[in-house]
Amino acid sequence: MSSSQTSQVVSDAAPHNLLNMIQEAKDSLCNKLDVTGIHALCILGSGLGGAVDALENRQHVATSEIQHMPHSTVEGHQGVLHVGTIGSRKILMLQGRVHTYEGIPPWKTSLIVRVASQLGARCAILTNSAGAVNPDFAPGDLMLINDHLNLSGRNPLIGPHSNDFGPRFPDMTNAYTPRLQGLAREAAQHLGVTLREGVYAWNLGPSYETPAEVRMAATLGADAVGMSTAPEAIVARQESMDILAMSCISNLAAGLSPTPLTHEEVQAVAGPAAEKLGQLLVEIIRGGL
Repeated sequence: MSSSQTSQVVSDAAPHNLLNMIQEAKDSLCNKLDVTGIHALCILGSGLGGAVDALENRQHVATSEIQHMPHSTVEGHQGVLHVGTIGSRKILMLQGRVHTYEGIPPWKTSLIVRVASQLGARCAILTNSAGAVNPDFAPGDLMLINDHLNLSGRNPLIGPHSNDFGPRFPDMTNAYTPRLQGLAREAAQHLGVTLREGVYAWNLGPSYETPAEVRMAATLGADAVGMSTAPEAIVARQESMDILAMSCISNLAAGLSPTPLTHEEVQAVAGPAAEKLGQLLVEIIRGGL
């Protein structure tokens, strides 16, 4: 391993006091919102913040007001935690995730997953905006994630381990819970929503992938590429949470699109898709999440 690689691993390592940080973040959140009886955590991706409208009896707080909680620096990620209900389920919803490309190590970008698990949430719903690698996909499509490729070289589990987190070496087979995938398919069929399915590839970013990298991802079996979600799924898996993940296809990946890629394009497509995503989430949660 080169000195630069060693340095990267060290900088990614979780602190020895991570358990204390999780507890302090949990206590801080409990002082701001009524988070008793949380059933699931939902993390909203780029431009998908409109899905919070699906919550009833909603309360919210800025992530900057929660101890140890990182807050987003990216346009389209407001950095707000909401709590509310959908049907009989109480949901904690993060509007504005953080990313490793912002200079925040993976263990910290996924800190909200640890906190939600400590609050009793047994399910993580992860959403993102992604670029289509599969040529059959189009901007505005929703894709059910059935597996992922971690192409970033980073991992949120690097560093000291505590058995309180779960196994040191969590098995990632069926990380995306088959039962929840079934609920999503049923919900989409009931609503008449086309739901694609495929493999999501996590690249570090913030530059978009090159056409050669997109071809590589396709060769490896990816259907969509993005800059998030996988670290949260890894942590949720270690915490023995059920996982449901969906992508909003916001653009065609480099080499498939006739025009240059922009963050504004991602937001413009994801905004209208948020309403469709919100309807689907409501149907899934009411269907027995």
